[in-house]
Amino acid sequence: MVTAEIAVALPGLCLLLGVALAAVGAAAAQVACVDAARTGARAAARGDDAGAVRRLVAGIAPPGADVEVADDGAFARVTVRVTVPLVPGAPVSVPVRGTAATPVEPTGAAAL
Repeated sequence: MVTAEIAVALPGLCLLLGVALAAVGAAAAQVACVDAARTGARAAARGDDAGAVRRLVAGIAPPGADVEVADDGAFARVTVRVTVPLVPGAPVSVPVRGTAATPVEPTGAAAL
């Protein structure tokens, strides 16, 4: 009787474990996107050009991430987006995004 109960419960436990591992993977990608966006926003606020910021962010962000850099004069904003597959090879995926904004540092005579 115990064998039958285990045979019924085991697939459910495996499914639960798979969902939990997928959630942890998506959360890790989200943290990496936020960290990459924060680093990129700091670099853009220092005055680095957009190409240098994208290269810096690409080294931190998950593979295949899209990087958007914007500077409105007051804030440097960086957004990192990536789609994370829940199961490798499966068509199910989760979009993940990280955004950061940092005040632009003054330059030249205004900095003195």
